[in-house]
Amino acid sequence: MSIDQIQIAPELERALQWFLDSVTLERGLADNTASAYQRDLSRYLTLLTDLGINAPDAISQAEVSALLNLLSEMGLEASSVARNLTAVRMFHRFLMGEGLARRDPTEHVKPPRLGRKLPSVLNIYEVERLMLAPDVETPLGLRDRALIEMLYGAGLRVSELIGLSQVDLLFDVEVIRVLGKGGRERVVPIGSEGVAWVTEYLDAVRPGLVKPHTGVEVFLNFRGGPLSRMGVWKVLRQYVVIAGLEKKVSPHTLRHSFATHLLEGGADLRAVQEMLGHADISTTQIYTHVDREYLKEVHRTFHPRA
Repeated sequence: MSIDQIQIAPELERALQWFLDSVTLERGLADNTASAYQRDLSRYLTLLTDLGINAPDAISQAEVSALLNLLSEMGLEASSVARNLTAVRMFHRFLMGEGLARRDPTEHVKPPRLGRKLPSVLNIYEVERLMLAPDVETPLGLRDRALIEMLYGAGLRVSELIGLSQVDLLFDVEVIRVLGKGGRERVVPIGSEGVAWVTEYLDAVRPGLVKPHTGVEVFLNFRGGPLSRMGVWKVLRQYVVIAGLEKKVSPHTLRHSFATHLLEGGADLRAVQEMLGHADISTTQIYTHVDREYLKEVHRTFHPRA
């Protein structure tokens, strides 16, 4: 059973609601901040439930560490992982203050080091292996192939992928409309392979997933709701295993690979910046470092005096 299908244990759910009431009513946190706490802590408590933890006082440092590892494997930036840890710390301090727990399992947990690392990328052969991993003879396998094609083919952030509506798919001209960070809208090309697989999913699979409550999102889970960030990560992880890839692969890895392969093929940096939706070209320039690493690897492999 995937984490997305797990209901938070009732006692943990009550503790979360008390905490949210406290921070919104007593501390007067902004709605956006309170919503971020709810999202981060709901993911944490879902993981705890999945690990068999049903009460606040049963949580140990091991479970907090498990959350941080999960978030890192999902491809979250160190700053986002640190933000999640801040929310978890506040929650546990609240539990202790209210007498709901005897210890703070976050006390000795260190936040991840912030810093800029070169992004992990797949080579073209590895991308192909990943694409071939889903069983497209099954409905969810076909959905997953379309999902991976869209992530890699358009270089989308996972939040952009799960937010796609059917009206955003302008397949007659092989582009999609994407709402990125800061509400910035951009138009991104999507190749014929991506168009073909997503169209087949929309025609053959999505209608069977639709329920009365289903919205306009392109990618649905088996209950008819939109896929979540964690849902996409879980989908991808199973195919990384099937494909036999040794690297850590997250949805963001496919975005990194998209940018790197464009630059390796000679694409202009400004064009890649536009497709990625980066406000500042300095963010895109990290991929030129990846490109240089690729060139050095080619030199080492093929030059007779390397």
